[in-house]
Amino acid sequence: MPVQIEKETCIGCGACVGVCPVTALALNDEGKCECDEDTCIDCHACVGTCPVSAISPKE
Repeated sequence: MPVQIEKETCIGCGACVGVCPVTALALNDEGKCECDEDTCIDCHACVGTCPVSAISPKE
């Protein structure tokens, strides 16, 4: 299952974008992380990378 991103918590650092092996994550025009759920392979590499815990697995 793709990840859930708390936009209010995201600081736009881009750390998650750099670790995504399939480039499913990107920063939007507001500088917040977004996930392309069709591209995401559910590896959750981004979850442990986010320094402010704004990304979590969807339940």
